[in-house]
Amino acid sequence: MAKRKFEIRCDICGKSFSADAVLPADLVRASVGKLIEQACPAWNDASHICVADLNRFRADYVQHSLETERGELSVLEDQVVESLRQHEILAENPDEEFEEQKSLGQRLADRVASFGGSWTFILLFGAVLVVWIMLNSITLLTTPFDPFPFILLNLVLSCLAAIQAPVIMMSQNRQEAKDRLRAEHDYRVNLKAELEIRHLHSKLDLLLTHQWQRLLEIQQLQTDLLEEIASRGSGRS
Repeated sequence: MAKRKFEIRCDICGKSFSADAVLPADLVRASVGKLIEQACPAWNDASHICVADLNRFRADYVQHSLETERGELSVLEDQVVESLRQHEILAENPDEEFEEQKSLGQRLADRVASFGGSWTFILLFGAVLVVWIMLNSITLLTTPFDPFPFILLNLVLSCLAAIQAPVIMMSQNRQEAKDRLRAEHDYRVNLKAELEIRHLHSKLDLLLTHQWQRLLEIQQLQTDLLEEIASRGSGRS
């Protein structure tokens, strides 16, 4: 009478198989074991699983890993968009903000400084000097209002220089304040850009780490399948 072959019951499908067609729980990889435990809460260290069910869970794990990888890429894109949507945009035009705060005296000082440093002012002032000197140098004019050496002209030039210098200095001080505001604005924008880039780099590094871990686990599963195929081939021969 032939001896009955020893069989072990699979805790997943409930069928009985020969000992070489069933694996104990301690030989199943932890990543696949977690997936089995989610589908079968009764799974524990003393459980057994048949090769067919194990291969099915291995395929499910590979599919889940690939879907998770694509999902993480989508989540990363959503986080970038949300970060750009929620955070305050720092890129502004400091000139517009500075122009809105200008008073009437400051606007007048800027216009005077702009006109005083132009070729229009130089040509007009040169023409006035020529006319002034010619009117007071004509010999036919018996009583010139500013005879040579043109003391009144010197007084006018001195008064003009005394008034124009502080006005130009006020305009220069405003320009320096505008430059400081622009420099502070550029610093804030550059700092925010640097922090955002570091944040994205950390996310990418974490994503790459997860990808390498999943690829390593998938490669280990493939190695297990190859070892099982090789052991079956050697057992049949």
